[in-house]
Amino acid sequence: MIKLVRTNSEHKDFINLVDELNAYLKIVDGDEHAFYNQYNNIDVLKHVVIAYKNDYPVGCGAFKTYDENTIEVKRMFTKVDARGYGVATKILLELEKWSAELSYKICVLETGKRQEEAVSFYKKMNYSIIPNYGQYKNIANSLCFKKNLI
Repeated sequence: MIKLVRTNSEHKDFINLVDELNAYLKIVDGDEHAFYNQYNNIDVLKHVVIAYKNDYPVGCGAFKTYDENTIEVKRMFTKVDARGYGVATKILLELEKWSAELSYKICVLETGKRQEEAVSFYKKMNYSIIPNYGQYKNIANSLCFKKNLI
């Protein structure tokens, strides 16, 4: 059974999961990793969800305010050995629920085109591809998504 915990970026399990995510992305993103990494400081994340399977941390996700109506989903990750159990779906749905509780209406996010599993996942979760925003505007590897909560 998957248990979800709402917390913040100071949680030890979140920090450890993000370290694993960064190690994975360093390989996948290659030379572009430093560019992306500068926008992934976790100290600004006050809304974090950690997934546990049998009391073992297996996945995480977070969001931060993008504008008064919009949050940006950040640091989505599921450990390789926990994939296929709906962990990411549960995390993302919880992030969407939490952001709606806080009166946000829209979720946006960015992922890399090379993260094919992530691209497929967000499409499956009814996110639509949008023009790249903010720091991702002219980044060829970036793919940005949006979902209306209301």
